[in-house]
Amino acid sequence: MTKTIPKPKPVSIEALWQSTSTSDRYFNPALLTQLPTTARRYLEHAIAPDTPLASAVRLWMHGDIKLGEKWRSFRGEEVICWHRGMIWRATTWMQGLPIWGADRIVDGVGDMEWKILGLFPVMKAAGEDVTRSGVGRLQGEAVWLPSVLCQPDIVWAELNASQVQASFTTLGEPAHLTLTVSEAGTLECAKFQRWGNPEGAAYHYEDFGVQVEESGMFEGYTIPKRIRAGWFFGCDSPQGTLCDRFESKGEFFRCTIDQAIYR
Repeated sequence: MTKTIPKPKPVSIEALWQSTSTSDRYFNPALLTQLPTTARRYLEHAIAPDTPLASAVRLWMHGDIKLGEKWRSFRGEEVICWHRGMIWRATTWMQGLPIWGADRIVDGVGDMEWKILGLFPVMKAAGEDVTRSGVGRLQGEAVWLPSVLCQPDIVWAELNASQVQASFTTLGEPAHLTLTVSEAGTLECAKFQRWGNPEGAAYHYEDFGVQVEESGMFEGYTIPKRIRAGWFFGCDSPQGTLCDRFESKGEFFRCTIDQAIYR
């Protein structure tokens, strides 16, 4: 008789947060002297001196998400644990009914599940493509955890006076994150290639990005506070001009960070 092995219970957002200990390393701008000018300008603005170099962040947010052709408001919470993954859980509403759900990529496994009233499924997805796309999301969200971009395995390349590219690998997936930075060091946008199927066709790598509309400081970190994000992201010029396709077809997420804590 074959014994059925029970499926392991998914890691909770609280368990993921508690799995990270408080950092005992602190930010020292003097350690950035070998970095390109734009990278140094960004990190010195993003992290205050003597701030603990966190490996995790917990965010509370609100905003709007595009489901089909309609924008719907949401409230959400997210934990990013750089070496394990991320969990984003949120509540939105459809025809007056709450839809609860979560997107996650933890320990190399990604999935998403959304339910009306927490009972009736409206969307569920898992598998290799969902996992790879989730890793891409994690890579882009390094902008909310800029301390990880101080790690020695980050390879920086100056593209021009206002753009720099950070190359690294997260959970086995390579990333090339292009940051557009103002003269003051403020992050204006971030762009990278993310695995997905935004047009409903076969999965492939497509431009994805975040437009920063407002920054804010939380526990020594100056991070994007209000953003727009989505596919077909055009931010190739020094001015960070968005392309029409992003605004008409690709943008699906807008949010404001209400609180952020680090460890």
